Amino acid sequence: MSRKCYVTGKKAMSGNNVSHSNRKSRRSWGVNVQKVRILVDGKPKRVYVSAKALRSGKVERV
Repeated sequence: MSRKCYVTGKKAMSGNNVSHSNRKSRRSWGVNVQKVRILVDGKPKRVYVSAKALRSGKVERV
């Protein structure tokens, strides 16, 4: 299972490391997801949820 937000769908992004001499190599930015228990279809389920979704109140912890 990938580290992807269950609510918002956020996942890791990719881009370039750029050195001082402007050489480029690939890198990725991880997403700030927490493993939490939330209610899904009336039952508690342990899923990855982004920190922004938790702060904004889009999900309710169980």
